[in-house]
Amino acid sequence: MPLDLDAYLERIGYEGPVEPTLEVLDALQFAHATTIPFENLDILLGRPIRLDLPSLQGKLVRDRRGGYCFEHNTLFAAALEAVGFGVTRLGARVRFGARGVTARTHTALLVEADGEERLTDVGFGGGSILGSLPIGIGPEVDQFGWRFRLVDDDGARVLQTHRPNGWLDLYSFTFEPQYPVDDEMANHFASTHPSSPFTRTLTAQLCGPERSLILRGRKLIEETPTGETASQVRDDELLDVLAERFTLSFPPGTRFDARTP
Repeated sequence: MPLDLDAYLERIGYEGPVEPTLEVLDALQFAHATTIPFENLDILLGRPIRLDLPSLQGKLVRDRRGGYCFEHNTLFAAALEAVGFGVTRLGARVRFGARGVTARTHTALLVEADGEERLTDVGFGGGSILGSLPIGIGPEVDQFGWRFRLVDDDGARVLQTHRPNGWLDLYSFTFEPQYPVDDEMANHFASTHPSSPFTRTLTAQLCGPERSLILRGRKLIEETPTGETASQVRDDELLDVLAERFTLSFPPGTRFDARTP
């Protein structure tokens, strides 16, 4: 089943040109990242995370839900390929908050646009890139006040973001292509293993040019390039917060329990 590109573009509110140029790539990434939330709620509802295109279209497009990195970037890669971009899937090791070497449980995209290769990612959650980045080491890129750069670490690229206390690692990656079977293995671990944060902690995030919203457990964080504020969400407020702040609607009485499906 091919991607319904028109339905996808309507979902992200994109009405511009549809051609494989750098300008269109950045516009599509911005529209997707600021419209479709990052979330792990199906895992906490005991539902499997499926990465086939019909399931992704049904969940993220038709049902207007969100997902986590494998869902977001698999759908986005299909959309980019439908437009005519060349796309290579990359495996990445999350460094944000990590205390040691982590497994490749994140996926990002290398996209060819206007004769150059760009790092593209709509699946890292709040505070991540809102447009593509040049893949080379070096220049700092400013996106609406959010600052990013790529640095080298023994042959691997590391995506960093600037925060009030300095540069912070987000994730590292190499250029070895990843295949759907690689994502399936990593997705299985991330969505089922008891040590995975996605099986233990409710997470919803939504990027924005001025601020990103992050709900982790019952802590709601509003993050800007210069700092953050946080507040607590009561259990009886949770469904309203998900609906009003993250565009995620669930029936009254829905409970999200940390558990392995």
